[in-house]
Amino acid sequence: MSATRLLDEPGVPLLSRSGAPGLVVTDVDSTLITQEVIEELADAAGTRERVAKITARAMNGELDFAQSLRKRVATLAGVPTTVFTQVLAQITPTPGARELIDAVHGAGGKFGVVSGGFEEVVAPLAASLGIDFYAANRLEAIDGVLTGRVLGRIVTAQVKVECLRQWASSLGVPRERTVAIGDGANDIPMMNEAGVGIAFCAKPAVREQVGVQLNVPDLSLTIAPLGMSTASQ
Repeated sequence: MSATRLLDEPGVPLLSRSGAPGLVVTDVDSTLITQEVIEELADAAGTRERVAKITARAMNGELDFAQSLRKRVATLAGVPTTVFTQVLAQITPTPGARELIDAVHGAGGKFGVVSGGFEEVVAPLAASLGIDFYAANRLEAIDGVLTGRVLGRIVTAQVKVECLRQWASSLGVPRERTVAIGDGANDIPMMNEAGVGIAFCAKPAVREQVGVQLNVPDLSLTIAPLGMSTASQ
């Protein structure tokens, strides 16, 4: 598939209808933020290297996501829940993330995130950035210690698609005015579902399947092609 890189054609509008997007949904790890939260949590368990290898294979589409997540979470058994506070303090939003969120809101749209990571980190992150919707996994803990198990549904590729649809429907936003941004294989269905899907500094398997790409780590570079302007403009 031939790719359209946003920086190469900054004047080409990406939405099929005129106007700004009504809903923008992004992945979290390695998209909205620079880290992979599961790897930061694994640091506390001494399993970061093992977890990172599994994460890389899953994001490149080599492993089933739900199965790979359970394997990675199992390595966290015994870690105290105080680790979430430590990890939150280390989280760094991707350059341009705050500007993109502000631009979407400034244009009258809403912003959502869907994460294969964890609500314990995503919820406070979303609150701090002014994000309107979020979906993430939850980790089981007993007596303040992680059990190494996930609670409830796992946010798979299909769940990400369902969230995009549900949030757009609740807002009355047509599919053509939705945007999805992600970096991993489990983001591809969501990017295909949206009116515009943008592969952000994506894994090789993702770049092969998503036509619109931003290969520079700055989310603010999506603002103008999506028909919006920064708060300072």
